[in-house]
Parts: sequence; structure tokens; C-alpha cells
Amino acid sequence: MLGKKSKQGGATDMTVGSPYRLILIFSLPLLVGNIFQQLYNMVDSIVVGNLVGEKALAAVGTGFPIIFMLSSLFMGIGVGATIMISQFYGAKDMQRVKDTVGTIYTAIMIGILPLTVLGIVLADPLLRLMQVPDDGTLEMARVYMIVIFVGIIGNLGFNINAGILQGLGDSRTSLLFLMIATVINIVLDLLFTASFHMGVFGVALATIIAQIFSWIFGIVFINRHYDFIHIRPLSFHFDRQLFFQAMRLGIPSGIQQALFSIGIMVMQSLVNGYGSNFMAGFNGANKIDSFAFMPIQSFTTAITTYVGQNIGAKRMDRVKHGVKAGLVLSVGCSILIGGLLFPISAWLMRMFSQNPEVIAAGVDYLQTVLPFYSLLALQFMFSSALRGAGEMIIPLISSFLSLWIARVPIAYWIAGVWGKEYIFLSYAAGWLLGFILVFIYYKTGRWKNKSVVAAKTE
Repeated sequence: MLGKKSKQGGATDMTVGSPYRLILIFSLPLLVGNIFQQLYNMVDSIVVGNLVGEKALAAVGTGFPIIFMLSSLFMGIGVGATIMISQFYGAKDMQRVKDTVGTIYTAIMIGILPLTVLGIVLADPLLRLMQVPDDGTLEMARVYMIVIFVGIIGNLGFNINAGILQGLGDSRTSLLFLMIATVINIVLDLLFTASFHMGVFGVALATIIAQIFSWIFGIVFINRHYDFIHIRPLSFHFDRQLFFQAMRLGIPSGIQQALFSIGIMVMQSLVNGYGSNFMAGFNGANKIDSFAFMPIQSFTTAITTYVGQNIGAKRMDRVKHGVKAGLVLSVGCSILIGGLLFPISAWLMRMFSQNPEVIAAGVDYLQTVLPFYSLLALQFMFSSALRGAGEMIIPLISSFLSLWIARVPIAYWIAGVWGKEYIFLSYAAGWLLGFILVFIYYKTGRWKNKSVVAAKTE
């Protein structure tokens, strides 16, 4: 441990105080931040859909799951680092926090070049595999993906910074980073697309510039306000034990995210087969769906940090109360959001397009999934609690079963039997199956012995 008292910035000790209050206060900045994150993504779609056209809107949306899939291993390692930092911080072991940050940054800086090359090389074959229409949509999607991968370091760096802060219980500072990125992105989107007529290339360029600025600002801010952390991206510091611990925690999460992305690509391929209008409606509704999911996402991130810190502090009594608080908050919000958005689905879709076919496709999506959001909240809350404790395999299995045993096969079956308007019923089936698995495992209590702090001291 560090001998002297250090600057803690906006870090929060979640091992004391009311679980409801801690989770809610931690979640609110995350919620606002997630709004900015989705606004950041939605601006791209709104600008492209209205200033360039439906094909460009489809192109921007269809490239996202590929980008997410290829980045998933690095994102997974970041998740592992967040869990480790939260548990070491809960145990008040600041030296291990510092060493974990240095090790993860070293891994990211070494791996970024191979990831960039891989993304550029695989862009075209993966888009063709997804059956993206070669009517101009394919070329625009390829351009968008290549530009994003050239600047992918900004996205990864930003997410690593946010994960570090969240592990420390600081959800407010990440909001500042997101606000900076969102403002830069909106200004550059309009400048490059409306004034310079750069199309999809301009939207992608605006995105990577905004992310890189936000990442660099985050490094400066963290170094200034947390003196027990020293981020030096090009001064490599590597602890083999910590790296393998992060890999143990992170690889299942990375695999889960990759499998999820592949599943989304398979779903996207099914959607793409119905033409650019249905494809654009699906992608526009996905943006709205992402907004609706934000409160649940915020609570799940909060519960991971809460459980991690209390596991590190060996406060198992508080873990149980925290999970209950998170469930009440997330399920309550999911019911409220579904009730608010269901009747205005068509109005929301008109932000992206005035084409009746695009709007109808988006409404089918939204009005099918929104009534079942409570199942999504239950699955994610229990999975996130398990991750906070250091149990990564069960959430991976839950996600796999949810997507590959339920959602994807059922979607293709429904498409053949009832038609494309009903394929989104498969989402609810997947969420239900995933929830059942994580709930049963949580009740067994086996996750209580997965702490990295306990592993270190044994």
C-alpha cells in the first residue's frame, strides 16, 4: 500500500453507506454519460440519414457490430482491469491499483497496431459475409469502417480511462470526457457533412477526432487528480501476474462481447436480406433501443463496482443488499421506460427518416422489445453482480445461450413462418433464458470465492 495519503479525485468508497444511495448516485452520472454516448452515436445516424440518405444510414449502422467484434478482446481486458481495480481499491491496496493501470495500458499500446491492420483488412470480406447490399451501401460501410479502425486507439483509450475511474467508484469524471467528445463530434459532423459534403467519410473522421481528443484529455485529468496513478502510454510497465489475472477475468468478457457481436452480425444479415429500407429502420430503432437501455446499463455498471469493492473489503453482507437495490432500481426503470417509449415509437423513428417503410420497420422492432425490458434488466443485473465478484464464465455462458440458443435460431424460424415483422420476438426469448441461468447460479453462492484479492493473498 502507499504510505502517504494520496489524492483520490472523485473516487467513492462503496463499502460504507446505503446501497440504494450509493448505486443511485454512482449511476446518475453514468446515465447522463450514456445519454451523451448515445447522442454521440445518434448524431452520426441523424446527420447521415437526413443529409446523405437511407443507404448511408444503413452503412453506418451495419459496420458497428464488426468494429465491436474485432475490438472485443481489448474491451474485455478493460473489463477485467475494472474489476481488479475495484477489488484492490476496496482492499485499500493502492500500489496494486497503480500496477494494474500500467499493465493494462502497456497491453493496449502493444496490441493496437495489429487490431488496426486486422480491421482494415477484414472490413470488405466481413461486410460481404453480412450480405450488405452492393448498391452503394457496401462501399460506404467499407469507408466508414476503415476510417474508424485507423483511429480506434481513441475509442479503446477512452474506454480504458472510463473503466479505471469506474473501478475507483468515480462515475462523474467519465461524464466530462463524454461531454467533450460529444460536442466535438456534433460540431465536426455538421462541418464535414453539411459544409464540406464529405458524406460517410466525414462522419467517421469526426468520430475518431472526437474520441482521440477525449482520450488524451482523460489521461491528463487522471494523472493530475489521482496521484497514485501515473498513466504513461509509451513508458511500458508490465506486471506478468496482473496481466494474466486481467486476462483470466477479461478473456471471458471479450469472448462474450465477440460472440454477441457475431450474433448481431448474423441478425443484421437476416435484416439486410429484406432490403435497405428495412435495414435502415432496424438500425435507426437500434439507436433508440440503445437510449432505452441506458438506465439499465448504468445500474449494471454501478453494481459491478459496488460488488467488486465490497468483495475486496470482505463485506459479503453488503453485497446481497446491493444486488437487491440494483434489481429494484433497474427493473423499475425498465417498466417506466417501456411505458413511455411504446406509444411514441413512430414519432421517434421520424428523426431518422421520413420514409414510411423505414419508420414501419423501426416501429415493429421497438414495440416488440420494449414490453420485455424487465427480463433484460434481470439478466444484466445478475450477470454484472457475478462479474464484480470475479465470476466471468457464467455470464459468458448466459450470454451465449441467450443469443445463440434462443435469439438467433428463433429469429430465423420466425422469419420463415410468420414474416420479418415478428422476428424481434426472439429478443425476449433470449433474455428469459439468459436470466434463468444467472439467477440459478447466483442463488448457489459459488461466486463468493472468486475474488482476485483473495487469490493474491492465498
